[in-house]
Amino acid sequence: MQDMGPQVHSPGWLIQSWASFALAISATAIGIAYLPVDNWTKGFMGMGLTFSVGSTFSVAKTTRDSHEARKLAYKLDEARAEKLLKEHHPLV
Repeated sequence: MQDMGPQVHSPGWLIQSWASFALAISATAIGIAYLPVDNWTKGFMGMGLTFSVGSTFSVAKTTRDSHEARKLAYKLDEARAEKLLKEHHPLV
């Protein structure tokens, strides 16, 4: 198995990703601020937005960590198999 190394994102992709995130959060926050409802409702919606963003980051991190753990487990299994193959001498 060839190790491709870590995937590196282009600067353009990073800028686009963070810009779209900032735009989405800003637009939603501005929309909440200008809603024709009382401040309690706006506060509730703002808390919902905040917790949704936080939960999204947590799920993304957990998914990434699970993927990294599977890759590590696969590499360990492959190393064990290679060690067993090297130790096996069919002529002995």
